[in-house]
Amino acid sequence: MASRIPQRRLLEPAFSALRTCPSCRRTASSPYPFQLFARAVSSKSKRSPASTGNKSVDDYLKQKPKKEAQVVPQRGSVSEDSIFEDAEPDQADFEEDDQVPRQFQETSTSSFQGRNSGSMRTMLDPDPKSRIKFERRVVVRQVKRRGRLTKKELLKRTERESLTKSQWLKTSTKKLGMLARQIAGKPIEEAIVQMRFSKKRVARDVKKHLEYSRDMAIVNRGMGLGKVEGTQGEPIEIELKDGKRKKITDRTGIYVDQAWVGRGPHGNEMDYRARGRAHVMHNPFTSVTVLLKEEATRVRLSEEKRKKFENRKLWLHLPDRPVTAQRQYPLW
Repeated sequence: MASRIPQRRLLEPAFSALRTCPSCRRTASSPYPFQLFARAVSSKSKRSPASTGNKSVDDYLKQKPKKEAQVVPQRGSVSEDSIFEDAEPDQADFEEDDQVPRQFQETSTSSFQGRNSGSMRTMLDPDPKSRIKFERRVVVRQVKRRGRLTKKELLKRTERESLTKSQWLKTSTKKLGMLARQIAGKPIEEAIVQMRFSKKRVARDVKKHLEYSRDMAIVNRGMGLGKVEGTQGEPIEIELKDGKRKKITDRTGIYVDQAWVGRGPHGNEMDYRARGRAHVMHNPFTSVTVLLKEEATRVRLSEEKRKKFENRKLWLHLPDRPVTAQRQYPLW
């Protein structure tokens, strides 16, 4: 018959013997594991850092690596038929300004021998006859105009504009056209706010395109930098196309001059119906194009409109006209 004495009671005499044994207790002088590791590390650190125990390795470490020979760059030169041949600086100019180090001054006059003007001409001037004809047309045009520019060319030089086209948006021209008419004529920041709070689903894509167009106009065209460059101009009140009055405080401000949509390709999407039938839906894709200009353009248009109104002819109810077709007898 098995004993019913619990196991913990059987092990109590063994634990009591361990407690009473003085040799089994851990004293303060007994080393802990981390103390043993610290002693081992300290003993290794006392060794000489250059000594590895291997004589061949120690000799290799003592030897200093030799310095590689420095490659001296050579200064190139232009080709013989280049227009910048006379403007090439001399060696004396570099010695006076100390722009070239002394170790490079001896080899700076050597020319680049691998340049071939014949092979370069095929890429720089592939069709010389057409180039000569074009240059002749430009010269003839300048002689006829006597150096004067047309109004369109003058506006291109004095006023800035930025044209950007969006990617294909999954919507129709009818839906996107309403948003394009909504943002046309508004400042760029106000147009972005309009698209931000619009309930139309495609308004989010139009908002992203407006932000992209604004960034491209600032970076590529330098528009909207009046506050930074100090070219804001004096405040002026102008009249818009619809007859409303507007006060312009910054002539470099960006506004949406025109916004139009373009019809794109159609996508195919399945429309599954009841009884295992399916139809093919042709979803339209549309793009929106935005033309950004500065407020200086609207100021110019307002001034031209005002001058045209002031220079109009006076209207008369019965103007004086010369009497013509006088005959001695009536014509009936």
